[in-house]
Amino acid sequence: MSAAGTYTPKPGAAPLPRMIAAQAALETRMLLRNGEQLLLTVVIPTLLLVLFSAVDIVDTGDGKAVDFLAPGVLALAVMSTAFTGQAIATGFERRYGVLKRLGASPLPRWGLMAAKTLSVLVTEVLQIALLTAIAFALGWSPHGSPVSVLLLLVLGTAAFSGLGLLMAGTLKAEATLAAANLVFLLLLMGGGVIVPLDKFPDAAQSVLGLLPISALSDGLREVLQQGAGMPWADLGILAVWAVLGLGAAARFFRWE
Repeated sequence: MSAAGTYTPKPGAAPLPRMIAAQAALETRMLLRNGEQLLLTVVIPTLLLVLFSAVDIVDTGDGKAVDFLAPGVLALAVMSTAFTGQAIATGFERRYGVLKRLGASPLPRWGLMAAKTLSVLVTEVLQIALLTAIAFALGWSPHGSPVSVLLLLVLGTAAFSGLGLLMAGTLKAEATLAAANLVFLLLLMGGGVIVPLDKFPDAAQSVLGLLPISALSDGLREVLQQGAGMPWADLGILAVWAVLGLGAAARFFRWE
């Protein structure tokens, strides 16, 4: 204060945690307002869970269909947000120069990526809460340790986020849109989400079992349906994908 009643401006950037939190809140609002993203993150997983639980279309083995389907649909929800939704949104932000402008702001680039990650996590919490409530209404009876489930979801998010950012940072926006949706459909059909992997030929099972969606859905199923302990093999596969995806994204991501 230079004199009574007179205040001297104090320009400068806000504290870093506040900037990250503000950007994360903005990213979350933009994600939840996007109709296409809501279709991928909420509507499709919900419809798949309700439809395949109510109608005997796919042989899911012994027990209630919802006990097999719920873990796979939770894995699909993670993939739809961390990979498909993030890849498409980030790809178009890069095309329109949004990332370039944000990269020149007081918020560092790693802070922007941290905000995007927080946005993904917030959206996933909302997805999982909704899908869990629907699954319980359909008669789901989960088992196992919440710690195992949390580790699987965190590593799955890291793996899919890395792959989504890698795609968004290296391909053109239109190519990212097409490729992300195509990968989503292919992994939905061949990743053990709805159709058990043992329905595929033995040679295909060996390859499909190494995919991140297969590791996540199978790991969640082992814990939540079978009450198994820590699914180390599936966690290991997800950890490898996370390291490779995030490392490649950090190395090859182009901001312009």
